[in-house]
This record gives sequence, structure tokens and C-alpha cells, in this order.
Amino acid sequence: MEEKLALIRFNNVGKSYYFSTDLDIHKGEKVVVETVRGLELGEMITELKDLSEFNLDTELKRIKRRANRADLDLFEFNKTKAMKSLEICRDIVKEYKLDMHLVNCEYTLDASKVIFMYTSESRVDFRELLKELASVFKCRIELRQIGPRDKSKIIGGIGSCGLPLCCSSFLGEFDGVSINMAKNQMLAINIDKISGACGRLLCCLKYEDEAYTIEKQRFPKIGARVRYEDKIVRVVGLNVISDLVKIEHDGNISFVSLNEIKTLPSKDRKHDQRSH
Repeated sequence: MEEKLALIRFNNVGKSYYFSTDLDIHKGEKVVVETVRGLELGEMITELKDLSEFNLDTELKRIKRRANRADLDLFEFNKTKAMKSLEICRDIVKEYKLDMHLVNCEYTLDASKVIFMYTSESRVDFRELLKELASVFKCRIELRQIGPRDKSKIIGGIGSCGLPLCCSSFLGEFDGVSINMAKNQMLAINIDKISGACGRLLCCLKYEDEAYTIEKQRFPKIGARVRYEDKIVRVVGLNVISDLVKIEHDGNISFVSLNEIKTLPSKDRKHDQRSH
């Protein structure tokens, strides 16, 4: 079989990476690959792709083999082992009185390396801790500091929508989320209400941002003056979902359908601006 491109994901909702292979493997199959961390078990998340579809400027690592029963059993054994190792490490951290909160622990497939993930508000000097952990676990040790979003991804939970957190259920990696997205969707800028379990802006603000940007093009801008019935009124708000426009006239506020208002001709708008 000719060389193909395989997209591999680790830990169910982890990031995805490309590898090359000449094996006849398919979406959903488990494979063993060599990564910067060491030997790992991954899952094919798409069917193989032709290398010709991509303009690659670097050589990809190859898939070592299709995972066998021994690999799968070892992977499950390592997960149990990691839970015990996490508790041991927590006791050692407490003994050294270090300002760090351990979140997760993972072993590479061959258990040649153990990775402890932690959060901390300050820089941690863990040189002595590393020595202690190396003597206890007898393998390579990596201490990786993670942010609040990654912590929520690992721990999981229920969002304000009542569903499992997006980051721990299907988001492979985080997209940029800005306060402007909340403003674009005309949400009240209440940080507590637009923040997720991680304390950062809700990832779901990203989902509808483009739709709101497109839909708002049908509406007059807030502050614009438009014609409603026989009156010139001012737009003070929008409800894009319901196709409603919030208008003000002589101090009276009301919601009217978008198709009930008319945009003023340009000459009328200029006259209206001068008169105000």
C-alpha cells in the first residue's frame, strides 16, 4: 500500500496530529505511535488521506503498528496505575509544601515516562520534588503546568446549558474567544454569566458569532433613525433571533417586527441628523 496520511487523536477529546503510514487502517481503529512524549496509543478519527492533498514541508512520523490486545490491556492498566501515582504524588507535594494543585497523571504506553499536570498561581521550584518523584517511580518524570481551560477539559463537569462541558466532550482544542463576541450577540456583559466552569469566557460564544454577524446585516444599526408607521423613530435595541427591533419615540419604548420598519432614504437621514 502507498504512503497515506492518518489523523490520530489521543485521550478521546485531545488534540489531533497527522502521521504517515502504509498500513491498511480505518477510522475508529487504535494504533501505536511514537510522539515527543514517548510511545502512545491513539485512535484514527478519519479515513486515510492521500499525501498529494497536502503541501507538507516537514517529514511526518510513521505509525508504528495497529494496536493489539496487549497494547489495549496495557493502556487500561496504565490508567489505573496513573490514578494511584497521582495520589502518591499529591502526598509528596504536600510534604514539600509546594503551591501547586495536581490535576491529572498519565503514563506513556510503555510506562517509560509519567506526566503530572498541575495548576499554580505562581512559579514553582520543583527541583527537589523531581528528584523525589524519580526515586519513587523509577522512570522519567514530566511536570506540566496547565491553564484553567485545560483543567476543566481534564476534570469535566456540567455547563450552564445542562450538558457536559464542550471541552471535555468534543472540543479537540480551544478557539480564541473574545468579549467582542458577547457584545456582537448583544449579551449583557456580566462576567459571571458569560464565563464557563474554567472561569474564562464561554467557548460557546464562538459558535454563533458568525451567524449573528451575518444576520445583523439585515437590521438597522442601533442608534439609527428609521420610519415606523408614519413616525421617525430611533433604534435602541435588536432581537436577531425573533426578528424584532426595539424602537424609541417620544420616550416610549416598544418592540416591532423588522419588516414593519423602513430605512430612511439617504437625503432624509441627512436632514434628520441636522435637525437633531
